[in-house]
Amino acid sequence: MTLIKSISGFRGTIGGPTGDSLNPLDIVKFVSAYAYQRRKADVGSKNHTIVVGRDARISGEMVSHVVCGTLMGLGYDVLNIGLASTPTTELAVTMSNSCGGLILTASHNPRQWNALKLLNEKGEFLNAEEAAEVVRLAEEGNFEYADVDHMGKYTEDNSYQQKHIELVKSLELVDVDAIRNAHFKVAIDTVNSVGGIILPDLLHQLGVEVVEGLYTDPTGDFQHNPEPLEKNLGALKAVMESGKYDIGFVVDPDVDRLALFCEDGTMYGEEYTLVTVADYILQHEKGATVSNLSSTRALRDVASQYGCQYYPAAVGEVNVVAKMKETHAVIGGEGNGGVIYPKAHYGRDALVGIALILTYLAKRNMKTSELRRTYPSYVITKNRIDLTPEIDVEKILRQVEDNHKEDQVTNIDGVKLDFPDGWVHLRKSNTEPIIRVYSEAGTEERAESLAQMMMDEIDAIARR
Repeated sequence: MTLIKSISGFRGTIGGPTGDSLNPLDIVKFVSAYAYQRRKADVGSKNHTIVVGRDARISGEMVSHVVCGTLMGLGYDVLNIGLASTPTTELAVTMSNSCGGLILTASHNPRQWNALKLLNEKGEFLNAEEAAEVVRLAEEGNFEYADVDHMGKYTEDNSYQQKHIELVKSLELVDVDAIRNAHFKVAIDTVNSVGGIILPDLLHQLGVEVVEGLYTDPTGDFQHNPEPLEKNLGALKAVMESGKYDIGFVVDPDVDRLALFCEDGTMYGEEYTLVTVADYILQHEKGATVSNLSSTRALRDVASQYGCQYYPAAVGEVNVVAKMKETHAVIGGEGNGGVIYPKAHYGRDALVGIALILTYLAKRNMKTSELRRTYPSYVITKNRIDLTPEIDVEKILRQVEDNHKEDQVTNIDGVKLDFPDGWVHLRKSNTEPIIRVYSEAGTEERAESLAQMMMDEIDAIARR
């Protein structure tokens, strides 16, 4: 099965039979369902326009034509902003006063994948109830399209990239003069997607002295696995090991995740992107911090250092945003390199992360590796437990929770057990009979030990 329907939209491989892949017929059905949901939603004074932006995937042009044509056929005006990052598209929704937006990107998935990510009138992802409504409407398939006198209009506008950069530069805690005076030399890897268009412009406008770009041609023909993990980033690592650059930035194909390399070629650790931004923000804005349950404990440690509260959220950007709004958090995000800074917008934004980190480095006058060493060092491991389909995963997780009444337990998304020296997070997969086991501790050995302890416990429960 290569078609996935989830809270963030519809994702699948291109080509293949209908109902089992992301193909033109199914795209029409999904977009129609989304448009119907937008029509039923109360969006106040928002106009009858939907923004469409896409990453540089090879299938993007085809998908974009189908999406735009379907929306026009339903009577919606289309604002097509072309090749654009996810955060740029999110901002375009609010900047244009539109009633929604569609981002055509499969994030870190390989080149044969694409997806439809669904935004509300605030430029934020639909919540679980709204997403479920879209799935229901798509399955029903009862759509009525506009006649020739009521079809939507089509507009192209490529100005939102610069508008996004201007917003980042205008943030109070972004100091362009400090960045310029630091004479930074920066290397980037944008995996041949839209980061290759916007990041060089951002960096030059921030006053970065030298920008060395790897894979910046937005062809969609990814030169390596597009997930920004160290094992996929050998080319940038080699560039950084030359000692010519102060910091390396890596983004995924839609530019909402940010990973860093130190000046000596060591990876900063994507979990510490958010930690570093939070460290800087909390020195100037006291308030709550939020990350999902599978993110590093280091964010809690940094928040505590400034006398601020940390709150966990269920996994998923929409859940993090909801918790941030509930707690009036000043900074939040996800450990995969996703930075959400409300003073910019409620969405993961690599551009915001880059500008704030460069500002912080400039003001502290430190090497990137020196800044990294100021934070607690944790290691996260990821395992899985395969179960037979007939096993009740929810029942197992409830038993684990019951077994650990004396420990600190969080059950808003699976079961997370916090111990003095680490944690284990157990989550049920939405698509397979498996339990995902994430663990963190001060060493890899201890993290694996915690994970193995829980996997042994689950195995014993399942055998009863």
